[in-house]
Amino acid sequence: MSGLKYGVYQVGSKYTFKYSVYATGKRTKLVSFWHDVPLSLSQDLWSFVAEIPKGSCAKMEVATDEPLTPIKQDLTRGGALRFYPSRIHWNYGMLPQTWEDPTHQWPGLPGLSGDGDPLDVIEIGRKRCKIGGVYKVKVLGAFALIDDGEVDWKILAIRCDDEAADLLNDVHDVDVLFPGELKRIHDWFRDYKVPDGKPRNAYGFQGKAQDAATAKHVIKQAHELYKNSRIQNVR
Repeated sequence: MSGLKYGVYQVGSKYTFKYSVYATGKRTKLVSFWHDVPLSLSQDLWSFVAEIPKGSCAKMEVATDEPLTPIKQDLTRGGALRFYPSRIHWNYGMLPQTWEDPTHQWPGLPGLSGDGDPLDVIEIGRKRCKIGGVYKVKVLGAFALIDDGEVDWKILAIRCDDEAADLLNDVHDVDVLFPGELKRIHDWFRDYKVPDGKPRNAYGFQGKAQDAATAKHVIKQAHELYKNSRIQNVR
């Protein structure tokens, strides 16, 4: 079993078109990472679904348009398996039961709407997560990344079982305990598409990381957008 009460069922081999990772629940029943894993575990603890373990470069993500929304490797516009140009330094994934509605205008970001995906999470802890692992995390802050003219929030979090978790409660704690980490995150997500010949990504709010209270508000809003949509009825 991974992180919480969920296991994984793997189809195919890594780095192939057939590779898929499904969530399993009770009695190994297949369930959806996006629709069936609860978002909130308490007022301040949340479920994080790991898609890309730190130190890897294959661009894995929940296939939101497929039944049971397995984790699969993303494809390039040319149909090839997609890889980041460099390894990612953090665990990366998503928050279940959230949705960045493409018709929703985020406050403070005029003229910009969501990218149509679940909220992304950058987990900054020292432990390496597993693909499809579901972990309890504390939310610390968020960056408002602007990717291809769409808002693509990056929620900053840390696993509750990380040795630094008790010392981190807000975004300002991150640079105290991990000096320079926020800048590394900012620069990596700004520049990661440049080697592919694409322009740098931009940020809202002058590129400043928003605090935990703002991040939690974004999460709650994205959860409401999810609940008010018909997405959860598509299986």
